[in-house]
Amino acid sequence: MDSRHMTIPIRPTRRPTRRLAAAAVGIAALVAAAACAPSSGNDQPGALPSASVDATFDLDALVAAAKEEGSVLVYDSTGDIKKVAEAFTAKYGIKAEGVKSDTQKTAEKLVREKEAGNVAVDLTLFSDGPLLAGELLPRQVVYTWLPPDLLKDIPETNRNPLLVLSKANVWVYNPKIYPNGCPVKNVWELTEDSWRGKVLLQDPLGKATIVQWLSQTAGHGAAPLADAYQRHTGKALQTTEKNAGWEWVKKLAKNKPIINSEDENIAAAVAAPQQTEGRIGLLSIAKFRDVEGKGYHMAVCEGLTPWVGFSYSKYVAIATGTKHPNAAKLFVHFVMTQEGIKHEMEEGGVSGSTAVPPSDGNPKGLTDWGTQLFAMDPKGLLDDYQNTQPVQDFWRVQHK
Repeated sequence: MDSRHMTIPIRPTRRPTRRLAAAAVGIAALVAAAACAPSSGNDQPGALPSASVDATFDLDALVAAAKEEGSVLVYDSTGDIKKVAEAFTAKYGIKAEGVKSDTQKTAEKLVREKEAGNVAVDLTLFSDGPLLAGELLPRQVVYTWLPPDLLKDIPETNRNPLLVLSKANVWVYNPKIYPNGCPVKNVWELTEDSWRGKVLLQDPLGKATIVQWLSQTAGHGAAPLADAYQRHTGKALQTTEKNAGWEWVKKLAKNKPIINSEDENIAAAVAAPQQTEGRIGLLSIAKFRDVEGKGYHMAVCEGLTPWVGFSYSKYVAIATGTKHPNAAKLFVHFVMTQEGIKHEMEEGGVSGSTAVPPSDGNPKGLTDWGTQLFAMDPKGLLDDYQNTQPVQDFWRVQHK
């Protein structure tokens, strides 16, 4: 077959239900063990502790104390943390190690180390907000520290937990196959027969940001989706579900979307150079590096109603019992500045600090995060934590 006219096959993910179940049981057991310890009365899920702010603060003194400690170990779900750690070491002369780790594994490690009284991980950049707010913070596995000298640039809504960075997932298409623009104009089209089996996304049963997106879509996303339905069909939505959000999630699941565990596979199935099959994919804006690096044909579904994708949050928290508290605080301070966080913004992003300008690496077509993206509501983190299992169960039933 001529390689110029071939369809790149989709490699659907085998759902890692056993692994996920084991991980969930593991962390639940660890948390249950923590609950048996003497309680201060503020460590139950649902009670988010106040953020820590030093009464007096001197950055030079913090740097000196951090140098005395000598090192810092930080876990993150992206490999870019290695570049952040290298930049930190170059600036302060303090040995910093950045480790890429799945959020679930990081959470388990943090809990185990705290219960063993032998904390090695000093802090984490953590993208599972519901788990952070629902377990790790209230159980005092980690805590939030706010840099006093930077507070004026950190909005109140970004402070607890401390938002270090917002990233985005967007709906993408192949402009080589669709030279006139995105083939869908409204997200309800993705639930119709014409796109049955042609929509790709990561697994809600395995990707924390995806299940959080679905949870919030079924919450404060309901009204915009109801409006989008009326604009698309010319009539009001009639549903037996709670609202338009749940109805859209149901219809999307029933339309046989192709589920994957890696954005890399989604990008290839949509945009690889030899791809001839028209598909729509939901993936991280970080994958736009493949447009140049691998010659992919990929573009944002600009103008998609009501959103072209969603933004999600990455938070920073310090491990309770860290042996390097000052180095950990200094690292938090570092990533809340442009000098520190720019290494995680090369492929796009918006800092939790208004003093840091938006990334110039955002893909073409994503120009206004405030209007184009569905935004996670930080006030809904605890609800998202409690809704994780119901949302996953709902998806599992519909996506047969």
